Amino acid sequence: MRGVNFTAYQKRRALKYWLEEKMPVQKVCQKCKCTERSLWRWKKLYDGTLASLEPNTSRKNMIHPNSHTKEEFEYISKVFKAKPDFSFNEIYGILRTKHAYNRTYCGFYRFVVKKNLRPRQEIEKYVPKPYETPEMLGTKWQMDVKYVPVACYKGEMVHYDDNKYYQYTMIDEATRERFLFPYKEHCTSSTIDFVKRAIAYFGYAPAIIQTDNGGEFTNVKKPGQKEPVKHGLDILLDKLHIRHQLIRAYTPRLNGKVERSHRSDQESFYNHLKYKTYEELKKKMMKWNIRYNNRPHSALTNRDGKKVWWTPLQKREDLLKLLQEKKEEYEAVRFIKLPRTIKQVYAVA
Repeated sequence: MRGVNFTAYQKRRALKYWLEEKMPVQKVCQKCKCTERSLWRWKKLYDGTLASLEPNTSRKNMIHPNSHTKEEFEYISKVFKAKPDFSFNEIYGILRTKHAYNRTYCGFYRFVVKKNLRPRQEIEKYVPKPYETPEMLGTKWQMDVKYVPVACYKGEMVHYDDNKYYQYTMIDEATRERFLFPYKEHCTSSTIDFVKRAIAYFGYAPAIIQTDNGGEFTNVKKPGQKEPVKHGLDILLDKLHIRHQLIRAYTPRLNGKVERSHRSDQESFYNHLKYKTYEELKKKMMKWNIRYNNRPHSALTNRDGKKVWWTPLQKREDLLKLLQEKKEEYEAVRFIKLPRTIKQVYAVA
């Protein structure tokens, strides 16, 4: 192959396959990744010794006529040592004005990098910390919003924005139980209504609700403000004594459980969904929510830490039994007095 430098051992092995073992030339070329012309040239040079197949070229030892001289290397290295805080542009300017340096900036930069005159500072890579998943229900919920694909809408298309719907999702990290509800817009009022519905559906209030930094969940500090205006969701959660936890910006993996559930929504629900009205979408989403919570989940574990193919509702029942056995250890879980069924939660206007 052109551009490949074969060693003397590789050449002798190829000749051995061809001349001694009588292997066809095409197979030798395929096995040793060389050309037939190279085999004939090696055969002509080979006299039985390994030295005859050594590369006989002086090109690698030749110095390019336009390469940097020793004098240039010396005064360039002196300038770098004397001016460690100067940028490459400043040093290049000094070389041009004081040392009559006439090479291009690109050639200068390549030479500096090649000779390692200014070693690059190694930047510590960000190592994500392992995410701690709570063991008891009601410790932390994850909330997010997903666009309902417009392609699923099969009714009359009056205007593109009039047929847009948004799926609000709440998931309990310990049980993976979810609550879904569609809205016609994602805004503060929709978020507040959804949180109330989620608490009514789950039957208990969590200690923490974790969201991203979207405008429907939090307010951004504007220029000139000492503190951002308090968001409506924060006002509601303060009344309910729930901590609102925001994830790090541009790191959706921290909300990975709800994000992964959205992928399941797309694969098992939206790829097969067709609806004409908002009420039809609500009914079908409710059925999908019941189906999701009643199907086995691969990430759930039992009390011994072993993976079990439980449904989120089975995991919930197991944790409720554990809660009754150890009430003192899990005092943070706050149950509401009248939990509603999912049909009742969806029916409330």
